[in-house]
Amino acid sequence: MSRNRSYKALAISILTLVFSVFSSSATFAQHEHESHAEATHTHGEAEEFNPGQTILHHVADEHQWHLATIGESHMAIPLPVMLYTPTRGFNVYSSSEFYHGSGEHDGFTLHHEHFTSEDGSTVYDFSITKNVASLIISVILLIVIFFTVRNAYAKRQGKAPKGIQSAMEPFVIFIRDEVAKNYIGEKHYRRFLPYLLTVFFFIWINNMLGLLPGAANVTGNIAVTLTLAILTFIIVNFNGRKTYWTHIFAMPGVPKWMLIVMTPVEIVGMMMKPFSLMVRLFANVTAGHIILLSLLSLIFIFKSAALSVIVGPFTVFMTMIELLVAVLQAYIFTVLTASYIGAAVEEHHHDDHH
Repeated sequence: MSRNRSYKALAISILTLVFSVFSSSATFAQHEHESHAEATHTHGEAEEFNPGQTILHHVADEHQWHLATIGESHMAIPLPVMLYTPTRGFNVYSSSEFYHGSGEHDGFTLHHEHFTSEDGSTVYDFSITKNVASLIISVILLIVIFFTVRNAYAKRQGKAPKGIQSAMEPFVIFIRDEVAKNYIGEKHYRRFLPYLLTVFFFIWINNMLGLLPGAANVTGNIAVTLTLAILTFIIVNFNGRKTYWTHIFAMPGVPKWMLIVMTPVEIVGMMMKPFSLMVRLFANVTAGHIILLSLLSLIFIFKSAALSVIVGPFTVFMTMIELLVAVLQAYIFTVLTASYIGAAVEEHHHDDHH
């Protein structure tokens, strides 16, 4: 058992080093790509390295999946661009049409990842962007992993877990026993366990995928965290019992005249819960990426390869912290969601005695 743990620790360390090296290469490649693009638009004028622009471009969404730059060649996966305008209807293109030359094609212009039409009409963008493509990949991974685990349980009934089944079982049991049961209660936890497991593994897998070289920053996109927060808000309030709503609009033991002040405060508090979920996940994941890229940018700012001897260990350390944060943020989001659900479905018997 101790030998297996040693092997796992060694594998994690090796992967961390690989992630660090490739992240450095990806950052340099991204800088090369941006410098080349700027040179194209300014007819060959030299541009200084802009760390802010490079970092923001890395954490932002885009309409192609850029991988690397080799010489004058830019390795990128083109993604479908789907645009609708009231005047021209629905149009589908390859994103490669907009990333060469001036960014114009067939009457549409791509500027800072936003499309405009030459006739001035409103453009509705339904494109498969880098983040959307990464979401699709993560969903496929989740389906494959859990269908594999389900099939393993069906085939190995009464036997010890094996392979991926053995790897996933401790996390599932932990979320069930330490999160769902503790915060929601034995009576109601089963109804909400599938959602809690989905949220936990969805966030964790996307956090891990975001650490890969050239990967998308899905959980660092506020639209994704907003969607997760809204889902939690809907589940909490649609399952709220009478006691839950009474404590918001008519708190027991509070004088009626005080409700004029307390009820709006409780409503604001109810709205702030999903807001805090949204901002916490978005801010922590994005901040981690920015810190990593900022450290790597120091090499290019000072134009010193010797600085990499100092920056390298810090980057490895920060990458290891990011691996911890990846699961920690998934856990925090799941725990807070479970606590909000537990407060909504709980019956406060002490109120009756009071």
